[in-house]
Amino acid sequence: MTKAPARDARLPAQLRHIEVSTGYLPHAEGSALVTWGRTMVVASVTIENKLPPHLRGAGAKGGWLTAEYALLPRSTADRTPRERLYASGRTQEIQRLIGRALRSTVDLTMFRGKTITIDVDVLSADGGTRCAGVVAAYAAMHEAADRLVFAGALDEWPLRHEVGAVSVGVVGGEQRLDLDYAEDVAAAVDLNVVATADGAVVEVQGAGEGGPVAADLYVALLATGIEGVKRVLDVVRPQLRGQA
Repeated sequence: MTKAPARDARLPAQLRHIEVSTGYLPHAEGSALVTWGRTMVVASVTIENKLPPHLRGAGAKGGWLTAEYALLPRSTADRTPRERLYASGRTQEIQRLIGRALRSTVDLTMFRGKTITIDVDVLSADGGTRCAGVVAAYAAMHEAADRLVFAGALDEWPLRHEVGAVSVGVVGGEQRLDLDYAEDVAAAVDLNVVATADGAVVEVQGAGEGGPVAADLYVALLATGIEGVKRVLDVVRPQLRGQA
């Protein structure tokens, strides 16, 4: 059995420190910097008066939300080249995850004829960047919603629920919550769980790295991830402004 990497004195079910700073970028409709352990992610919201081609026409009943994700070159130990011509498969997978997570909570009927773009950029990567990206995107959208309601541009709160994410896995035969990079690369099983504060599952990404995962272990990890998301949102909620 591979020896499990150290957890910086964290217990197996203990989250890394999470800090959220909203309004991080002055020009965005909403923005947030999330520091999660040694991972740092910034998200920004742009709202434009246009729709993508597949939604244009008289039958469109609402708006659209999409996300883009990128690792900055020195967010990693070795320089990560910029994806100038096309996004890698990993990048597409993560930005689609973030987009689906936010579309699950934003009431797009309140943004008719508009496109919401959430840009998520990783400043420092130490595991869990897609989970931190979901949380940063939610925090940025929360700030944008607060500004729109305060300005009178929206009459109602446009977010249907809180959404967050966390990783969970098996490292060295031990179940662990919130994997950092060293744990992630050594994990036999690694799941990224996106869920609401009420415990409803939005999406799960991941599986066994070296073989199939027993159904009872998968269910146990999923349950741990759902509870972990609730705890993440308990930490994030007091750091956000406006209505939750």
